Amino acid sequence: MAAELFPTTKLVPSASASSTITSTSTTSSSSIQQYQQQNLTNNNTSRAAQRCCNWQGLFPTIRERNSVMFNNEMMADVHFVVGPPGGTQRVPGHKYVLAVGSSVFHAMFYGELAEDQEEIRIPDVEPPSFLAMLKYIYCDEIDLCADTVLATLYAAKKYIVPHLARACVNFLETSLSAKNACVLLSQSCLFEEPDLTQRCWEVIDAQAELALRSEGFCDIDTQTLDSILRRETLNAKEMVVFEAALNWAEAECQRQDLTPTIENRRLVLGKSIYLIRVPTMVLEDFANGAAQSGVLTLNETNDIFLWYTAANKPDLLFCTKPRKGLAPQRCHRFQSCAYRSNQWRYRGRCDSIQFAVDKRVFIAGFGLYGSSCGSAEYSAKIELKRQGVSMAQKVIKYFSDGSSSTFPVSFDYPVQIEPDTFYTASVVLDGNELSYFGQEGMTEVQCGKVTFQFQCSSDSTNGTGVQGGQIPELVFYA
Repeated sequence: MAAELFPTTKLVPSASASSTITSTSTTSSSSIQQYQQQNLTNNNTSRAAQRCCNWQGLFPTIRERNSVMFNNEMMADVHFVVGPPGGTQRVPGHKYVLAVGSSVFHAMFYGELAEDQEEIRIPDVEPPSFLAMLKYIYCDEIDLCADTVLATLYAAKKYIVPHLARACVNFLETSLSAKNACVLLSQSCLFEEPDLTQRCWEVIDAQAELALRSEGFCDIDTQTLDSILRRETLNAKEMVVFEAALNWAEAECQRQDLTPTIENRRLVLGKSIYLIRVPTMVLEDFANGAAQSGVLTLNETNDIFLWYTAANKPDLLFCTKPRKGLAPQRCHRFQSCAYRSNQWRYRGRCDSIQFAVDKRVFIAGFGLYGSSCGSAEYSAKIELKRQGVSMAQKVIKYFSDGSSSTFPVSFDYPVQIEPDTFYTASVVLDGNELSYFGQEGMTEVQCGKVTFQFQCSSDSTNGTGVQGGQIPELVFYA
């Protein structure tokens, strides 16, 4: 599950960071094997050191000498039994090194209430995550993987190792997507990480339908469910919200060892069901979906039908006010537009432009020009690519009224765009050959708090570039 939620990511430390940060998508078991191998290697070093009167001379820096002590029995003066019953691992430690790396360990070993224990049990931390924390303390290296990053964050918070905790949060932010945003929202609230919480909400709001349909949505707790169902800015149809709540209820029945009948789904949803704005659904969606789901009572179904049709509307426990959703923003890259008798012609060729942003945004679609010779209908194949790989594409028709206005065309779902990476926006148009085109293009455009940069694309075979051409607007959420 975690491997699906967090894609493999390579984290690059900032120039001021002294730690080496790497990440892999290995499983927890392979993480344990990795640290066991490290233990074997370091203990072999320990035995070699006993035969060498000056083993310290083999390692030129204090960092390297400390690294030898990681997960090493040599000179160990404390041991930890880590993990829940049946899954424990005995880990050697060195009080001085641990106390230097964590104020909690310092209080544990050298504080006023310090206890002289040779073995300390830690049942609430997983062995790979505890070892990842120790590796940071001993070796100044941060080794994170998708399966253990949340547990490592828990360990770093518990033992107050702030730099490791920050690295875990950075890893999670880098890996954030619609697939894992709901799970991370729940965890970010638990770990009191407001920046991560805000990032999660940005993804959930903009890509609400993808987030609600993800497997991770079914894993959240009731409190997080309520906060999502209550969200005013969810960019989703209410029928999708309703279906997601039913999927969550089925998973919750399984967690509570209940048969996932319609009655039990309603039971586990409780009052949360009234946070779904059922009366704001399109009547057809309600009649063919929610009304026939069996989750609503007959009285609720009857009253909602009356609310749709009757002049004297009944009182409902459901909210009847539609969600505001997100207001799309438009980045317009031309300062003027024009038309001439001999251009712009399409003939099935591609118009394309590359762009980059300085903050994460979500591209909903493009704004396109229309015919310069009166009203006309166009067929457009729009596509968004990153490093030559298609991220989204759609064939769509739109109608232009003959004016120089732009006409929006949208992908099925908003596409997440990461900062400081160039993406390629492309369109192949089929329709009236003569159309408006942009002029006086800008290489940099400021839209609210987001800066867009544009450059020419090698995919463009119809003349579009930075200075002029097609794809005048990028429609986005930020």
